Amino acid sequence: MNGISLYFKLIRISVASQMQYRASFVIMSMGMALVTVIEFGGIWVLFDRFGSLQQWTLAEVGLFYGIIHCSFALSEALGRGFDIFHRYVQRGDFDRLLLRPRSTVLQVLGQELQLMRFGRLAQAMAILIWASWTVGVQWTVLKFAVLLFAIAGGVLLFIGIMIVQATVSFWTIQGLEFMNSFTHGGTYMAQHPLSIFDGWLRNFFLFVIPLGCVNYFPVLFITGKQDIFGTTPLFQALAPLAGAVFLLVSLYVWRFGLSRYQSTGS
Repeated sequence: MNGISLYFKLIRISVASQMQYRASFVIMSMGMALVTVIEFGGIWVLFDRFGSLQQWTLAEVGLFYGIIHCSFALSEALGRGFDIFHRYVQRGDFDRLLLRPRSTVLQVLGQELQLMRFGRLAQAMAILIWASWTVGVQWTVLKFAVLLFAIAGGVLLFIGIMIVQATVSFWTIQGLEFMNSFTHGGTYMAQHPLSIFDGWLRNFFLFVIPLGCVNYFPVLFITGKQDIFGTTPLFQALAPLAGAVFLLVSLYVWRFGLSRYQSTGS
């Protein structure tokens, strides 16, 4: 509990420092929202040209888009410390964290809460609301709970990917850009129905990096749409648990990398 209390103190400090420049916060948040608006505009152009995507409408794809971008925006805001972790290794700043009697994971997570990511979150929520209204989703308490569960599972999954990326820095001393193919590239994949991809790619995003579990199956549950894979509603509702499992695996990977860290020698 002391570690968690420390984490929230670090977050308060980060928020207070960013709010010293309110105009910058507003402009950067609006810029982040504008970038994602343009991104969804590309999807709209695709559907305007072809009408549908394997029987999926624009509004139904909007559900995929809204959920995965809500998850990604929150994970970027919360996991910024792991996203830039290689800088701590390069400068030797990580050694200071090791001297403190607190979890290194909580300390890195608490380095920064990136508020400008809430521009992406606001845009994703707007798309999600519009899509659910257009599709005509009959919301119930259970469906709303599955929606929140899916977003939370996505947040845990993306933070897990960031932790794995940060762990690689123990050996490379720098971040590897190819890991962005699983974060930014993963959001692009997950904002489309999993069924449109080839079998090997579907399996990769189900059993290796389970983005399909935190997005595709929950949308099927919420809309009541038939699944070509024959999954049951119970499986679809519980599928976001894969995000928590992936995070646990990434924490074990982190512990292994931490045991191999040799410090800067200074």
